[in-house]
Amino acid sequence: MTFGGIQTMWLIVLFDLPTDTKEARKEYTQFRKFLLNDGYTMMQYSVYMRHSSSDENAIVHVKRVKACLPDDGEVRIIKITDKQFSKIEVYYGKKHKPAEKAPLQLDFF
Repeated sequence: MTFGGIQTMWLIVLFDLPTDTKEARKEYTQFRKFLLNDGYTMMQYSVYMRHSSSDENAIVHVKRVKACLPDDGEVRIIKITDKQFSKIEVYYGKKHKPAEKAPLQLDFF
């Protein structure tokens, strides 16, 4: 989806963080809560997504994630366009389900 020539984006954060100690579980929880507070929603376990109104906005959110990275574990950030996101195939068992739609944006121009 584009608004005034601006391409809207999706950020997908995938992570594999240790939970073997009390401190590791605390860092996992803090990172997960950060993502939720920053507007991400859970796609599936350890995979969170967030819609961004532009590439510039997506860059801001990527920087926020990088600033909150836990000491251990692996975090990957994927940035894709609405068109790419719409091609995701989602299945629950053998039943196909449409991928999430981009939220409606208000256009003030």
